[in-house]
Amino acid sequence: MAIPAMMQGLLIDLDGTLYHGNTMIDGADKLILLLRERDIPYLFVTNNSTASPETVAERLRTMGIPAVPSDVCTSAQAAAAYVAALRPGARVFAVGESGLQEALRSEGLQLVDEKPDYVVQGLDRSATYARLAEAVRFIREGAPYVLTNPDVLLPSDGGFVPGAGSIAALLERAGGKQPIVIGKPSKILMDAALARLNVPAAGAWVVGDNPFTDIAAGHAAGCPSLLVLTGYTNADNCEQLLEQAGCRPDEIIPDLFRLMERIEALAVSVS
Repeated sequence: MAIPAMMQGLLIDLDGTLYHGNTMIDGADKLILLLRERDIPYLFVTNNSTASPETVAERLRTMGIPAVPSDVCTSAQAAAAYVAALRPGARVFAVGESGLQEALRSEGLQLVDEKPDYVVQGLDRSATYARLAEAVRFIREGAPYVLTNPDVLLPSDGGFVPGAGSIAALLERAGGKQPIVIGKPSKILMDAALARLNVPAAGAWVVGDNPFTDIAAGHAAGCPSLLVLTGYTNADNCEQLLEQAGCRPDEIIPDLFRLMERIEALAVSVS
């Protein structure tokens, strides 16, 4: 079966799109199996900077969603690639967890505690005041400041908790410098995913549940987009959120089963 017209690949969000917490959203497993059956390239594109692709893939498999590490593109990977492209072997002061540290090392960057060329920050749930103070010092001394993702809040079992963007608010205010943002809604993460997928932006559909991040990132990168009403956005708040976000998807899909039907219909129409 041919790939659907203009659907040469998919860039798929995770939390709120394929799962809630540790629970798979109905149809997520079947969606990925369908894409594999149709030979439609895809990547899971996530703002999460704390987990390695191996950890993300294992989590998905535990929920029943087929996944391997090469399916995953994280904001930590994109941040590391961004810095390495500008300055190979750069010295980096990292504020972040193992996923960010592993990504930086894998790009040949040096993790240092003094005289860094860059400060790279993600979510760090063990960050100390002393560590943040050092980051501020280096930023004020001139080190470029790279932020993996701007998410201010993250969902948790007990409600919302501060995300990487909350830490960034401190570093930006005290450091006196705005960060270079890598993750959604920035196009930098999307461009990194497109390069890996080897698909032009016009043929790579962004699938996500959040107009402020997923759909906005698709717009920034020149990708068509599908908003699924499976998480942050639902049938009740959809129009309000789209108006607030100031951008609209190419299509709005109520659930993953309807998304699969849409892919099937497009595939049949060009077969």
